[in-house]
Amino acid sequence: MIATDERLRLGARLRDLLAYRDLIRNLVTRNLKTRYKNSVLGIAWSMLNPLLMMMVFTVVFTVLAGRMEGVAVPPAFILAGLLPWSFFAGTVTAATNSVVDNSTLIKKVYFPREALPLSVLLSNLVHLLIALPIYFALAIIMGIPGAERGSFFPHLLWLPAIIVLEAIFALGLSLITATINVFYRDMQIVMETLILAWFFVSGVFYDITRTFAATHTLLGIELPISRIVYVLNPMASIIAAYRDAMYFGRSIAWDFILRTAITSLAVLAIGYWFFQRYNWRFGEEL
Repeated sequence: MIATDERLRLGARLRDLLAYRDLIRNLVTRNLKTRYKNSVLGIAWSMLNPLLMMMVFTVVFTVLAGRMEGVAVPPAFILAGLLPWSFFAGTVTAATNSVVDNSTLIKKVYFPREALPLSVLLSNLVHLLIALPIYFALAIIMGIPGAERGSFFPHLLWLPAIIVLEAIFALGLSLITATINVFYRDMQIVMETLILAWFFVSGVFYDITRTFAATHTLLGIELPISRIVYVLNPMASIIAAYRDAMYFGRSIAWDFILRTAITSLAVLAIGYWFFQRYNWRFGEEL
């Protein structure tokens, strides 16, 4: 009976959220306009920013630092990691402060509060979809392993599923951080620091499998350290999946899909429960 009541309440909340889809669309539009207000290049920065970052990392790791383990880091390889990372980091960082930034709106009218982090996610998804053509243009011009083997395009069918899994994971984490930030405003600063540290252990600009090629004994089982990193760090797995589909043009292991799906859905479930548990106090705290 309790489980049935919970499902009914969840269904009611989702219908409530759907009823406010016009508000969500307006919030997404506002986020996009605010980000590029008074910008000369406007939304073109969605394409240029990851491209410029790719150029910086390419110079650092192929020109200034020489070669990593004797293998140059291809620009397309770096960009294939930067795009999903920018989507994730931009979503979590902005969503953490989304409730606090909209305190006036929250105090004035009723609407599902989860619409605020969700609108941030959707606006960053727009940036990702705009930036993807730049990657594919670069891949065609410079050549990538998957394209050379003729296996590039079939594996792109995995890309929508990977984007959805990343979006689910990012939204779940954003609901948690946005809630905490209402009560403890230091959360915004903490997340910015954690996101920076997370960046360096997620394989954005290097190959985790190559870098962590050694093995480690865990519970009597000899495992590659890279596999342990993938299990403990969902973003490392997600970035590797993007590269499998977009760069290497190879199949994505079913254990990745299952493990990442379970992790993402678990984080979303916890995040949504946590958000719903405390969102009734947002008005008085803000």
